[in-house]
Amino acid sequence: MLPADFMDRATILVVDDSPDDVWLMSELLKADYRVKVANSGERGLKIAMGNERPDLVLLDVMMPDIDGYEVCRQLKTDSRTHDIPVIFLTSKTRMAEEKRGLDMGAVDYITKPFSPSIVLARVKAHLRLKSSADFLRDQNRFLEREVAKRTKDVTAVKDVTILAMASLAETRDLMTGNHIRRTQYYMSALATALQDHPRFAPLLDEAAITMLFKSAPLHDIGKIGIPDCILLKPGRLTPEEFEVMKTHAALGRNAIESAERWLGTRLEFLTMAKEITHYHHERWDGDGYPEGLSGDDIPVSARLMAVADVYDALISRRVYKEPIPHAEAVDIIIRDKGGRFDPDVVDAFVGIQDEFRAIARQYADRPTP
Repeated sequence: MLPADFMDRATILVVDDSPDDVWLMSELLKADYRVKVANSGERGLKIAMGNERPDLVLLDVMMPDIDGYEVCRQLKTDSRTHDIPVIFLTSKTRMAEEKRGLDMGAVDYITKPFSPSIVLARVKAHLRLKSSADFLRDQNRFLEREVAKRTKDVTAVKDVTILAMASLAETRDLMTGNHIRRTQYYMSALATALQDHPRFAPLLDEAAITMLFKSAPLHDIGKIGIPDCILLKPGRLTPEEFEVMKTHAALGRNAIESAERWLGTRLEFLTMAKEITHYHHERWDGDGYPEGLSGDDIPVSARLMAVADVYDALISRRVYKEPIPHAEAVDIIIRDKGGRFDPDVVDAFVGIQDEFRAIARQYADRPTP
């Protein structure tokens, strides 16, 4: 609702080099409005852009030095005064002149000599329009702030959900240290490197890369279902134990789907997390698990994680192994190009291997060899 006393509080700026016209306008308007006057375009601009800006400007067209058209142009190109309505005061009645002023942003023309009733009616009408526009702008700003706040809250809930779930897996294996953090950054780096590749460009826009980064911590959530005697075994697993270990891929996917069923809805932001969790141990040549997928049948997210996860496992200390140097890890991954790994993902990895090494050092559990 518009404020009831808006018209009583509105400020009108009259810009005219004619003392008689300024006096006439002031006398006509002062009973209902606060009136400010300027006898030149330069003075009018200074007042309009001051701390107390007018609600409407009555602007003479023909003035020395800076004419009304230039004053209007400057008012409309300045963010501080852009929304102040301008009514031209002119003795010119040619249509081309009126069109020029309206094209520059003026809202109306009043011709000289003035008709008091016309002046008051048009001033009142344009002040009401301005008040309505101001009200709508304020409402839009409020709604934009609310949408931004709620979007931020929803994003925070998603992030907390993923990190809370990931922390469950992390607590089972304290030796993994910053593994989760490192794989996040490896994934982001690989995806960015492949962003312009013809095979990957349609799938790796900025939103997808952000979701890859956020989903990566869930890749081993299924390990919460693996017995300690296998998960923390300080030696090589037997074939039987390895079969149990392999179930963590399906267990992770099932845990996420179980959460979705409990909530009664499919959560789009967890789609990529389910792909990574379930398929990051598949191999390009089809000899992986749990489903033996091959080639492009393996989701891109899982193919990226396969390289990130193996690289980090190779350079990190585990209960069953010592870390190996970066260069050796790179050689192992290159040898598995086209076997375990998507060849194009390996090429991208090789191209940014220094970035991988920098990430490993920045988030190292202890000095990386």
